[in-house]
Amino acid sequence: MEIRTLRYFLAVAREENMTKAADILHVSQPTLSKQLKSLEDELGKKLFNRHSFSIELTEEGMLLKKRAEDLVSLADRIQDEFQAMDEVTGGEIFFGLAESWQIRFLARMIKDFKTRYPRMRYHITSGDTEQVTEKLDKGILDFAVLAQEPDRSRYQCMKFPEPDIWGVVMPKDTSLASKKEITVDDLIGLPLFCSEQSWRYDIPRWCGNRMDELHLEGSFRLSYNGAMFALEGLGYLLTFDHLIDTSDKLVFRPLSPRLETYMYLVWRKHHAFSPIAERFLREIQEKQ
Repeated sequence: MEIRTLRYFLAVAREENMTKAADILHVSQPTLSKQLKSLEDELGKKLFNRHSFSIELTEEGMLLKKRAEDLVSLADRIQDEFQAMDEVTGGEIFFGLAESWQIRFLARMIKDFKTRYPRMRYHITSGDTEQVTEKLDKGILDFAVLAQEPDRSRYQCMKFPEPDIWGVVMPKDTSLASKKEITVDDLIGLPLFCSEQSWRYDIPRWCGNRMDELHLEGSFRLSYNGAMFALEGLGYLLTFDHLIDTSDKLVFRPLSPRLETYMYLVWRKHHAFSPIAERFLREIQEKQ
């Protein structure tokens, strides 16, 4: 299986049209069709359902799309790293970030580093711990910011200096918004929104054996989306302070007792960094 063939496959999956994909790839449509048919034969699975004017991925095709995106991304990265190997003043660094106000500390590090190495380029991917550690383990990312204690047998890490504070985001006109702090008793029987990761690991630290008394109405990986549902009166969002704009129709009220989560900048042990990423790591370690 060649990387070039996977690029062809991804172009067709993206465009959902063989003619458009062939034009973008600058190949003939018969050549493209032949490459995709060979790929299907090699894998022994049908990857596309072909219609009169479009094509769509089968379940097997959707699985390959996810894997192919990672493989092509890694291939591009290997090529870029070797091209930049003799130039320590430039190159690319890849980050996967959880949502947090503490990201500002990382932004300051990057800004300071980029003033001295202006040819450095950085790429940001957002996601929860499961999403970013998957890419970190595959070597697609250099660094990840996690909202939970990392596995120190696999990763090295740097703890951010301040914690994130948990609370509830809700419309200003709800009766609960009149309170200065929110307790477990306040949330009993209410529809709650939270990320699955936090519902499993963070909220139980706060409410202990009363977890069964709380009702998870829906889970969101992005707090902004959860806030929009809260704004429409569908429930109450459990999230970090400062992630949601509460200047208009929403308010944030901290949990009581206080619940905190620290963020960690992590990287794989024995990861082969590019020269610029190696220098970035060395400098942030020296500042600890």
